[in-house]
Amino acid sequence: MSRHAAFNPSRRGFLRSLAGGSLLWPGLLSELMAGDAAPVPGDPLLPRPSHFAPKAKRVIFLYMSGGVSHVDSWDPKPRLFANAGKTVTVDEFQGRKGNFQMFAKRPQWDFAPHGKCGTEVSSLFPHMASCVDDLCVIRSLHSDHTNHYEATLGLHTGSFTFARPSIGSWVSYGLGTANKNLPSFIVIAPKSPYAGGQVWAGDFLPGAHQGTLVVPGPEPVANLRRRTATRRLQELELAAMADMNRRHLAPRAHDPLLDARIKSFETAFGMQMELPDVFDLSKESDETLALYGLERGSTQGFAWQCLVARRLAERGVRFVELIDVGSSDNWDAHGDMMTHAPLARNVDQPIAGLLKDLKRRGLLDDTLVVWTTEFGRTPFNATPDHAGREHHHWVFSSWLAGAGVNAGTVYGRSDDLGIRPAENGVHMHDFHATILHLMGLDHERLTFRHTGRDYRLTDVAGQVVPGLLA
Repeated sequence: MSRHAAFNPSRRGFLRSLAGGSLLWPGLLSELMAGDAAPVPGDPLLPRPSHFAPKAKRVIFLYMSGGVSHVDSWDPKPRLFANAGKTVTVDEFQGRKGNFQMFAKRPQWDFAPHGKCGTEVSSLFPHMASCVDDLCVIRSLHSDHTNHYEATLGLHTGSFTFARPSIGSWVSYGLGTANKNLPSFIVIAPKSPYAGGQVWAGDFLPGAHQGTLVVPGPEPVANLRRRTATRRLQELELAAMADMNRRHLAPRAHDPLLDARIKSFETAFGMQMELPDVFDLSKESDETLALYGLERGSTQGFAWQCLVARRLAERGVRFVELIDVGSSDNWDAHGDMMTHAPLARNVDQPIAGLLKDLKRRGLLDDTLVVWTTEFGRTPFNATPDHAGREHHHWVFSSWLAGAGVNAGTVYGRSDDLGIRPAENGVHMHDFHATILHLMGLDHERLTFRHTGRDYRLTDVAGQVVPGLLA
């Protein structure tokens, strides 16, 4: 028998010929041929059972880059209003140890209770405030580093100093994918964030679990459109490539980098079939577009990111991260807190629209939505008239919504000025452990052996926070 695959012009035959008895396309075949091909245990993206029954099937992770001020958004501090301009003594300022006399700074936005639960939210986020009955607001989150790079790394990987796999990669590794035509982990970002591609890197996990970057614009994923003149010509080229890759892989079956590259070709083929439909918003109703605040035909802004995230969630993508802006022109309000205002307008209605759209479609019942930032901002500054705020990792705010979340509640408390946790502190490792728990994953059992030790997202710490769970 010839070692070259025979070409069959039908779709099913084309897939068979593409495999040609090789190791190249088993993952793609097992999904696209709907059971005609037996599952291949070596495929890293095959669906895997969770450790226990999950509350959520997928995560939408909303990351506000730069550090959103907790005392101007989710954590009301009447004492900070009353004590504005008065001195505050702290033992550290922007990573420097010492005895510092600071001045309390008044929040720029007023707070008011919202929803049936009465959770207080500032006027910075009027649309998200209308969704508080679906939110569990955490007011006692704390982290380990005051610099953007390290704090962003810690938020995404659990490690504040060394490159480690992203949380999205860990979820992909733990559960596999429900749709082989799409990556299990997708990141939508208009610009590169702090820590760059490490935010979605798989690091030492199998390469198939690293995130796929989508950039808002007319071509969200490069080379997605077929460049060959006809579909038949493309099929011939892919069949030839499959045969060459099969021969190249045979003597190198244990090379993880080569295997990851081959898997990337498999995923790319599936994406070419399905992603164009994901990005085609023409069939969305005017009412839905208005819900997100998206103009028809627009491919920019956080509204576009949120609507595409819903469409990816519908198609079974395990982990979708949306990054607001990037490592510049973001929430890092050192000079003037009022720079929060236009940034809030860009994300507030789209996020509220996403929550409401997921809820009315029944998707919020099994989708976990996470809103977070790498740290907060200081409730004080070095001069009484300073217009901005500095980095503040001692305590800040985030929220969870959706599957398994204790909705309509507030968890934890910062002290009267919003400087440190006062009750029920939640460390970043606890935050990660709870997210994994909602996905049916035990953070202590989700490990990968690398360089002689077992690694996990939560390092050697962290515990699930029961108060965040329904």
